[in-house]
Amino acid sequence: MALGANNSAGWQTLLDTIPLACKALGGGKLLMWEYGNEPDLYSTSAQGPVRPPTWNESTYVSQWLNGSRQIKEGVAAACPDLASYGFLAPSFAGVDNHLNPVTTWRDGLDVDKGIELISSHNYIGGATQPGVTLQGTLMNHTSTVASVALQLNVSNLLSPFNVPFILGETNSLYNEGAPGLSNAYGAALWNLDFALYGASKNISRINFHEGLSFRYGAWQPQDTDVVTKGTKAPYYGNIAAAAFLSNLTAFTTTIAEIPLTNEMESAYAAYVNGALKRIIIINMHQYNYTVNGTSTLLNPVPRPIRKYTITIPTSRTARSSGYNAPAALPKSATLRALHANGSDAITGITYDGYSYNYELNNGLPVRLPNVTVGHTVKVKDGKFTVPVEDSGAVMVDFGA
Repeated sequence: MALGANNSAGWQTLLDTIPLACKALGGGKLLMWEYGNEPDLYSTSAQGPVRPPTWNESTYVSQWLNGSRQIKEGVAAACPDLASYGFLAPSFAGVDNHLNPVTTWRDGLDVDKGIELISSHNYIGGATQPGVTLQGTLMNHTSTVASVALQLNVSNLLSPFNVPFILGETNSLYNEGAPGLSNAYGAALWNLDFALYGASKNISRINFHEGLSFRYGAWQPQDTDVVTKGTKAPYYGNIAAAAFLSNLTAFTTTIAEIPLTNEMESAYAAYVNGALKRIIIINMHQYNYTVNGTSTLLNPVPRPIRKYTITIPTSRTARSSGYNAPAALPKSATLRALHANGSDAITGITYDGYSYNYELNNGLPVRLPNVTVGHTVKVKDGKFTVPVEDSGAVMVDFGA
């Protein structure tokens, strides 16, 4: 059946699938249910519309409620232990397509109070979209801010419903990414900046879209005729973001953006229980390892290193629990770098000296002996300077 098919065969498929889903998702494998994917495109899809042009928000809500209620009824009968799980919805492809997400919610999408996450999809651009470049599209903080702004507007309008807002599907360039862009180290820097910017704007969760042989995939679970099995460049952006966010279940962590004037740079601060614990600087000025990023010749131009001087404010700036608690200024910090030979690199990437290459230890972290780690910086009266290479990122860790 085609996605979104609206006929008796499609309805029967839904009913028949419920017990199969129960069998597959038992034992703690289920997070929540999702009914329909990108329904705002059902009447306009280039792959073939499955709804008429007159299809609107109220009709969609009626159909979604009918289906989600049937799912809950079927789950209660087939696997009652999974009946308490809620939904993420509406999983629209964006915020400005045929169906308006705000109108959809106001038309009663959550009248049953079973939606646990408001899910929206977002991509910076398209894989074949004219004018898309590594520097201008991905390694560009202004591009990220502009893209997320549309989502934040909807998130703010939906805040009265008191349901967390997430990006249920996102990645660099839709249609599975573009070679030389989505699978390059520069995309890992975009990944890192995008995740932390979203966190700083109270987007509760970001799900990066994955798939077999997708160009923007963080890893490839098996060999295919186009992509070999292994850890890919975008994965390292995930690792750096996770290291910066740290344990979100054990502590109250707040992320604050540190405004910078250059659109190819960004910085963030992590406050844990109100105390400043980490700062990260992302330098997205493009430096290619090879000539023009496409040649087999190595770039003869030395790699620039930029110095960033930061002064820690004596008063708390992040509105998190306990942010007014007194804390002594740190005297030193450890630097942890995200590094590759250039923005066009697709291998040889490390975070804090660790490689996650599948070939080394099946994707487990391996500390490389040829990568220098343990750099520290002195903090004097709350001020310190951090060197960051072009196409690189450095986390400043103030410790426990």
